[in-house]
Amino acid sequence: MEYRQIQVIGGKGGAPGQFATSLRGLAVDAHGQLYAAGDSGITVFDKAGTVKRRWTTARPVLSVAVAGDGTVYAGQLRQIEIFDGAGKLVDTWRDEALLGRVTSIGFVKDGVLAGDAADRAIRHFDRHGKFLNTIGKNNPVNGFLIPNGVVDFAVDAKGVIHAANPGKHRVERYLPTGELLGHIGRFHGTDPAGFGGCCNPTNVAVRDRIYVTEKAGPRAKVYDFEGNLMAVIASAPFDPNCKNMSVAVNARGVVYVADTVKLAIFVFEPVTV
Repeated sequence: MEYRQIQVIGGKGGAPGQFATSLRGLAVDAHGQLYAAGDSGITVFDKAGTVKRRWTTARPVLSVAVAGDGTVYAGQLRQIEIFDGAGKLVDTWRDEALLGRVTSIGFVKDGVLAGDAADRAIRHFDRHGKFLNTIGKNNPVNGFLIPNGVVDFAVDAKGVIHAANPGKHRVERYLPTGELLGHIGRFHGTDPAGFGGCCNPTNVAVRDRIYVTEKAGPRAKVYDFEGNLMAVIASAPFDPNCKNMSVAVNARGVVYVADTVKLAIFVFEPVTV
């Protein structure tokens, strides 16, 4: 399996579709539009990479996710802002204790998940913002091992949560109720099938497969659900100092990776042989 780079979106600057200081999160909606969390706002790109709309957030945005009905959730410090598809603010969830630093957001059948990097855990809320339970803290270290400062996860079609636990060099699988189902990944300093360094993978996305990004050096990879490496998607395009590169995948298997130094979104597609 191979991938080729087909596009670069954004970049550092002040023009429409560019980012001034940060690019922290990516999400793809049901129509293939790309949402980027950068600076203090959400930017929406169409399939061609053209800016469709942009709106500001109350605080610097750390993550973004789009629900099935098109509602957009923006993770920030101590809160989540919720917008309609046009960017109109419809609600804000605030919680000093449970939403310390919201670095990822996802959805399950009965609610919303928020990765709280301040407490190294995933919070489970109902659709109205009522807290249900915490995921990832029932272990000897009381949370995910995240030297990179980010809790990142994705939810598959069956509602299973796939969470990066970089200090353990693996991606863990959880039920929304908090039970650990298993994990993939192992430490290896040279084999690309493994995860090297102090703390990889940093970020994860799930579609037909499991997609991850790493740091030091930065690269994007794809695994099957049994943990077998399918491909190294890319490493060369990324700035060597990148870390916490958000990754998103559309329905056609096109992969989007956020370069956190160049503030650019690199786009890759699978090569059909």
